[in-house]
Amino acid sequence: MCTGGCAKCLGGTLILFSMIAFLANILLFFPGGKEIDNINHLSQEVWFFGGILGSGFLMLLPANLFLDLKYNDCCGCCGNERCGKRFAMFSSIIFAGIGFLGAGYSFVISLISVRHGPKCLMDNNEWGYPFHDGDYLNDKALWSKCREPENVVSWNLTLFSILLIIAVFQMLLCTIQVVNGLLGTLCGDCCGYVICVSTFWSTKAQRKEQYLIRGYTPVPNKEPST
Repeated sequence: MCTGGCAKCLGGTLILFSMIAFLANILLFFPGGKEIDNINHLSQEVWFFGGILGSGFLMLLPANLFLDLKYNDCCGCCGNERCGKRFAMFSSIIFAGIGFLGAGYSFVISLISVRHGPKCLMDNNEWGYPFHDGDYLNDKALWSKCREPENVVSWNLTLFSILLIIAVFQMLLCTIQVVNGLLGTLCGDCCGYVICVSTFWSTKAQRKEQYLIRGYTPVPNKEPST
């Protein structure tokens, strides 16, 4: 697959993941699937917008760029279309880095939230965080410490786990695009390193042919004497 086509595939996948992350973050504002009366009763990690900002908007910017890389030549570079395509592929490396940072932000927020647990109404009729260091992950009986909202523990755990997994995949795809962009910068919009190698050998053959036309005889490689 050519580097531009590979980038287009990565861009489409990243946009899909971004939409899922965006939706998951919005659902976190409705703990247990119900509207909450006081927004102060929401877990603080929800307000960091890991899925909306990190895996959402910050990922949409490079993803949309990747979609157009196959046809983007930056309006030519000094009148050279190939140079423009190489520059476009190089710029994709920078944008892939931005996407990686956005996904990394979402990953950290989600990981902290999964370990911290949700904010809920505890047995002492106060709102707080009844769990410590992720103890509720191995002991489902502790979930009864949260009286309200109903099913808030499973709700937050499921949605933040989804954001966590999406962030991992997004970071992986952005890393792939860094490698793909590097290949595109060095080789242009060609079909991988095979064409780069074949181009090298074809260039070498052309040089040899030019020597023959000009009457020069290329010096054969001498085998080492024994």
